[in-house]
Amino acid sequence: MSTPSSLLYRAANAADVPAIVALVESAYRGESGLRGWTTETHLLDGQRTDAESVSELIARADSLVLLAERDGMLLACCHIERQHGNGYFGMFAVDPERQMGGLGRALLAEAERVARESWRVPAMRMTVIEQRADLIAWYERRGYALTGETGAFPYGEPRFGIPRRDDLRFVYLSKSLVEVAA
Repeated sequence: MSTPSSLLYRAANAADVPAIVALVESAYRGESGLRGWTTETHLLDGQRTDAESVSELIARADSLVLLAERDGMLLACCHIERQHGNGYFGMFAVDPERQMGGLGRALLAEAERVARESWRVPAMRMTVIEQRADLIAWYERRGYALTGETGAFPYGEPRFGIPRRDDLRFVYLSKSLVEVAA
């Protein structure tokens, strides 16, 4: 396997939408998601995203869907956006067959660099489903901290998934990007 340094990062465009949707779905839903550790199938059924949602993220101002490719193959993606004076990180997916090899860590670092240098934001924020303790711990190892804020899960909106339990909610994490630049 190549090292993460051989990755090519680029902004997604409309032609990338089908591949992005397929990657995100494979990482979070269905049988392929069970091969990786990021699956949410124990929490949610249904879709994780769709072409309309991804297209909207690509077209939105102060928004970027960042792709990580190697040899022309899409391996990972994320969405970053300038929101309320900070960066926001989401829709993070790594091909389940290539997880645990440093791709996610490399893409997260690139997303932080882009937000810091392009938007000059002081922090990166994100939401994670509270029940995803393993994922929260992964982000904490990368310098993110729980803020104490929580948010409601969008029950009744199947475009975000169909909950398998009634206690889902989001927690917020944040990381200073100012310290990274120092």
